[in-house]
Amino acid sequence: MDGAVTAPAVRLTTAQALVRWLQAQYSERDGEVQRAVPAIFAIFGHGNVLGLGQAIQQEGRELPLYQPKNEQAMVHAAIGYAKASRRLATLACTASIGPGSTNMLTGAATATTNRLPVLLLPSDTFANRRQGPVLQQLEHPTEADVTVNDAFRPLSRFFDRIARPEQLLTALPQAMRVLLDPAETGAVTIALHQDVQGEAFDYPTGFFARREWPVTRRPPAPREIEAAASALSAAHRPFVIAGGGVRHSAAEAALRRFAEDLGIPVAETSAGKGSLTASERLVGGLGVNGTRAANELARVADVVVCVGTRLSDFTTGSHSLFQDEDVRFVAINVNAADAAKLSATAVVADAREALDALREALAGWTSPPGYCQTVGDAVGRWRVELEADLAPRAGEPMGQGEVLRAIERTVEAGDWVVAAAGWQPGDLLKLWETPPGSFTHIEFAFSCMGHEIPAGLGIRMREGPAGEVFVVIGDGTYLMHPTELVTAVQEDLKLTVVILDNGGYQSINGLALGHAGAAAGNELRRRGADGRFPDGERLAVDYVANARSMGCEAVLAETVDALDGALRGARAADATTVIVCPTAPHRALLSGEAFWDLGVPAVAADETTRRLAADHLARADTQRRY
Repeated sequence: MDGAVTAPAVRLTTAQALVRWLQAQYSERDGEVQRAVPAIFAIFGHGNVLGLGQAIQQEGRELPLYQPKNEQAMVHAAIGYAKASRRLATLACTASIGPGSTNMLTGAATATTNRLPVLLLPSDTFANRRQGPVLQQLEHPTEADVTVNDAFRPLSRFFDRIARPEQLLTALPQAMRVLLDPAETGAVTIALHQDVQGEAFDYPTGFFARREWPVTRRPPAPREIEAAASALSAAHRPFVIAGGGVRHSAAEAALRRFAEDLGIPVAETSAGKGSLTASERLVGGLGVNGTRAANELARVADVVVCVGTRLSDFTTGSHSLFQDEDVRFVAINVNAADAAKLSATAVVADAREALDALREALAGWTSPPGYCQTVGDAVGRWRVELEADLAPRAGEPMGQGEVLRAIERTVEAGDWVVAAAGWQPGDLLKLWETPPGSFTHIEFAFSCMGHEIPAGLGIRMREGPAGEVFVVIGDGTYLMHPTELVTAVQEDLKLTVVILDNGGYQSINGLALGHAGAAAGNELRRRGADGRFPDGERLAVDYVANARSMGCEAVLAETVDALDGALRGARAADATTVIVCPTAPHRALLSGEAFWDLGVPAVAADETTRRLAADHLARADTQRRY
């Protein structure tokens, strides 16, 4: 067209343009600027090695490539990196067509459930379809455009499939928008047809200019703060739930000011663990995995301030925990859907900004006289009960609580502890008092077995060599994803991995025994004599030898004294150390006495099963609608 302006352009393949563009993207919050995607994980196959693989070699001068040993694991590593960065940065992950890409699905679900950003680049079929069904393609008889990557759609906060090179011009900015939006973030998936990865286009050079994406702190609306202050000022027994949003927003100091100035107790969710440290207002974890002190106070609370939490069933006791007849909720959340839960008075805003605004609106008000004493008494009783439960038992292996308490004694400022599935996340929420300056990552939104070691790698990548990263993992979970220990050795990413060896999946075994009276298939045993179940003699696994075979230092610690020595040695070492702790198989930590709803059998031949199911259903009568 006459008079048209031709912008300067550069001819690149789709994959080359993607790699070049990623290196020019930055996040900014509170004046802190950093690369939004500073590295990429890749397991190559024929679906991406000639496209993205070549592009990373040619264009990725500032995009280091890391080589994981499992596609799901690399997504978990990106999640750990995102958690440590407070959602201001993450990692990209690419896999080949078919099983390589579908291996990332569990990681995608973990990221989105936890509201943590990851960028996934699964390879896809040929867009031109000349080849017929290609290697590792799933065919649908009536939907010719469906591929296995469509499975990412419900797991992703943003999904696109690139069928033409120029589609990157609109897809990539939308992807980055979602990755860095606190209200929308989660897994972002850009599926890449393998032929299109290598196709070329004349991209405008301005597309690759450095761009800073402001991560804006949404201020609270004055009207919402006024409504929240009105509710809280009428409270006799106020209570705060600190969720992961406190950490993501860097609102720890604001939470401390709010709780201590107003005299309100604070309980933590799994994601919010460590939001408040060394404070008389802290009453510990809340809910099914919580402390008796926190749950006791929650039952009588009349106004509950929920800060940055999804309010899952483990937090609310399946909607049975808050029993005051007239209890009201105030929800501070950047995500409007989360802020509207429990019929709450919603404050849709950044956690730090909202906490400070609400505290200022309540200037001159504090919780009623005597309430702080009530809170302190509850915490004191719990601590006495917990210490009695943690005491060594003659003739028994260490309890899991003893192991965690030994680790806690060694933690210093700058250290992290990581857990995700089994008894470990619950026990950490219950007994761990995060030392000031240290951090906790408990992935319990998806409670994904196998998350722990790769997430620890992601945290180490973000934090650098300073501090220790303790990964606390059960033997059953370890068997799912031990191979990222090779990556730890390969990349000099030091971890201290503590394996609690209790002979299987004992948290689920205890759940089955406690609610059905019987369990099968939850312990590591040989097949039994009748051939039905693996319920014969116990299976011995040499985890020390296994860890050593992957290049790690490894030690067996059967006593607390041995564990103390092993932890000192691990801190002094330069390499990853695996410490194996045999623990009492059936010794769960003291219960927090909160209800958790489960699908118990409505009919059963066994009388014990019927009785346990009836007991459970009777407790379900405490569930409420708010």
